[in-house]
Amino acid sequence: MINTDLPSAPGAAPARVDRPGTTGPATRLHLAILLAAGAGATWALGAQPRGWWPLLPLGVAALTIALHGRGLRARLWLGGLAGAVLYGTTLGWLTGFAAAGYVAIAALEAVMLAAAVGLVPTARSGRWAGGWWALPAGLVLLDAAQTRFPFGGFPLPALVHGQLDGPFVLAAPLGGSLLVTAVAATAGVGLAALVLSSGRARLIAVGAAVAVAGVPVAVGAAVATDDAGSLDVAVVQGGGPRGLRAVFTDPQDTTDRQFAVAEQIEGSPDLVLLPETVISVAGSIAGSAGDVRTAELARRLDAPIVVGVVENQGSGFRNAAVLWGPDGTILGRYEKEHRVPFGEYIPGRELLSRVTDLTALVPRDAIAGEGTAVLESPAGPLGVVISYEVLFADRVREAVTAGGRIVLVPTNAASYVTEDVPAIEVAGARLRALEYGRTVLQSAPTGYSVVVAPDGRVLAQSGLDGPALLRETVPLRTGLTPYARTGDGPMLVLAALALLLPVLMRRRAAR
Repeated sequence: MINTDLPSAPGAAPARVDRPGTTGPATRLHLAILLAAGAGATWALGAQPRGWWPLLPLGVAALTIALHGRGLRARLWLGGLAGAVLYGTTLGWLTGFAAAGYVAIAALEAVMLAAAVGLVPTARSGRWAGGWWALPAGLVLLDAAQTRFPFGGFPLPALVHGQLDGPFVLAAPLGGSLLVTAVAATAGVGLAALVLSSGRARLIAVGAAVAVAGVPVAVGAAVATDDAGSLDVAVVQGGGPRGLRAVFTDPQDTTDRQFAVAEQIEGSPDLVLLPETVISVAGSIAGSAGDVRTAELARRLDAPIVVGVVENQGSGFRNAAVLWGPDGTILGRYEKEHRVPFGEYIPGRELLSRVTDLTALVPRDAIAGEGTAVLESPAGPLGVVISYEVLFADRVREAVTAGGRIVLVPTNAASYVTEDVPAIEVAGARLRALEYGRTVLQSAPTGYSVVVAPDGRVLAQSGLDGPALLRETVPLRTGLTPYARTGDGPMLVLAALALLLPVLMRRRAAR
């Protein structure tokens, strides 16, 4: 076992005295620092686009050992160090937009990880009842917080995104991304128990970790939704330059590139999906040149078509996915509700415009949409979320519980130079497919367009920036998974109980 005890505080019980030849407090502290930094580096290596799933449990094991026996202040510092390494490396793509924004977001995310780690109770003399095994609960609360704060959530990256090719993701239909994080992290705690425990306590710790991680995976793997037929779908990617903000591009060029690929579609598919922001108009799309062009394509293919449309209205704009029927008429629309902060709107625009001219890169604020995320089409009810929304399970849950038999994700990743964000979007699409048992179609002008089966498998994927046309026959599904019925509530309650349990055990022991 590793002795990670710190010197006793004044008035506390005497600290354990190191025997000759054992490591001293300074050496143990240095080891803890190395382990915490290593945990952050390990998680960064496991993030998208690499997706090396074993690195999440390995990082949890390293951080668990580093935290063992530490007081609150030390836990906060060690958690912050792990966060600084993790987010300092994985958020580097933000420097292409604003260096100050990169520093602010990376620091905030590191503080959030430190707070999550600080919730984990310290151990007492290495006893199992100390609560050191509760780190997975802290990471669950971190994942939940990242989808809600700041500015309505910023889950880029989330630890769970590295798990898509591993076994733990099979728990997603049962408890969503939070349960996947929990079981992967619990496996890491089981590894740490091999070092931190001995004898009977080690057997109990490892056995409990195997059960907690294994049972949800086995149960989740058995969950299935109901077959509702299939669709012949075409997903369009027009290609084009990358790393350009929208204000520096000609919207008509984007439109022409997407339609050039769409016009290569042969036969009559059941559904055609084009990317986000394909057509940009002043005012309403109805009656515009973009409406006429899309209607002609829909009639030629005799197929419903969903296209991303930007409607500029005064000082704002609407980001919508619009459905044209086979006869060329507009049948419905969904307007994006979860906007991208600093990408589609500027929080505190008036104040920020006084200190920086970067607000000019987003000259108009998106108008938040309303309504249900479903389009009623001749191909059946289509769930739809736009771009960034695929990273938020509650948006897809709305689409599925309202009857969506498939989920469409028109997106636009042309502003990003690297593949980090496009790869994270693919991970989000695969995770949503597993959580809800639905096929997911994602279409991007550049980035990754992808067709994902209900079990999370990638059936087809485009290259990063060239034109592509994905044509697949995909399953439709009905019915709700356990996670679709419950959402995140049960996992949040379980995480809170796991953090409270050590406190209750100590009070009981004291009595």
